[in-house]
Amino acid sequence: MPSRRARRRARPAVRRPRLRAALAAAVLVCGTAAVGTLYVTARTQDGGGAAVSSAAAPVSPSASVSSVPGADAVAEKDSEKDSAGGSVEKVAAPGADHDARLATALAEVPVEDGAAFSVAVLDMESGATAVHGDGLFETASIVKVDILAALLLRAQDADRALTAREKAYAATMIRDSDNTAATALWEAIGRAQGLDAANERFGLTRTEGGDGLYWGLTRTTAADQLVLLGQVFGDDDESELNAASRTYVRRLMGQIAAGQDWGVSAAAADGSAGSSTGAGFALKNGWLPRTATGLWVINSIGRVTVDGRDRLVAVVSHGNTTKAKGIALVEAAARAGVSVFSS
Repeated sequence: MPSRRARRRARPAVRRPRLRAALAAAVLVCGTAAVGTLYVTARTQDGGGAAVSSAAAPVSPSASVSSVPGADAVAEKDSEKDSAGGSVEKVAAPGADHDARLATALAEVPVEDGAAFSVAVLDMESGATAVHGDGLFETASIVKVDILAALLLRAQDADRALTAREKAYAATMIRDSDNTAATALWEAIGRAQGLDAANERFGLTRTEGGDGLYWGLTRTTAADQLVLLGQVFGDDDESELNAASRTYVRRLMGQIAAGQDWGVSAAAADGSAGSSTGAGFALKNGWLPRTATGLWVINSIGRVTVDGRDRLVAVVSHGNTTKAKGIALVEAAARAGVSVFSS
């Protein structure tokens, strides 16, 4: 039987509304990268809010939990996958020099030896994009936005609203980055198969759900995360999600718990003036320490408002020696990405 990855490659092309077509035209990518981590559910955080029932999930005896509140717990898993360099096929488009401008801006960003990152930015007013890097990265907790989007799409297909329990899980999963809630909703959408099916409709072409219960080992690209953000922050003709679903995800991403609101928010202007979507930023971050190496995956995706204009920004990274250094890299990359479209 062909592998799930082979079956995904064989799938027919999906319909791409305007925003997704613009993103697809910005960069078409291929290639693979290895992951050596195993994501596990460690504990529940209720953030002082509603209690959340625990969904059972296996935890490796070697798993460790970061002392940082809300940190994702991980354990190492042997992997026979080899890292492979990717190739990028550029499609000529108006404003295609944005990629070159982004590369120039990122040249000033310090990167540790062994670390790697990728950035994708979309200016929502002009529709122009800038992308740097095409590698595959572990999602860690940024996949929680994708899980929620998949859940909402399933509810739309069934012509129903989310249940009270689903809403409780969704709120703590996004606001507090709660892992137990994420596992419960991962089960509800049908694990990786359900995520992949939703992503096919959303237009994500290089994102593949993690095996079993290990949703944090989903792999993706910055460009794919930009497409996902387009589903959340786009319009009716740009998204498979209806207006109510999009508003729901935006609201939760705009209410991230204190201490977890770093990342792409560093590129946002002070205040919220001029934002068409509310606050000066709405985001979801992911952080994942690899216990065997001590290296960190640090990711951030979201919408920021700069000079009265909304930008969608996705930054993914791995190989950071500390969480703090990873955050600094992601924030510097986000600022550089947004600067490409500054007046």
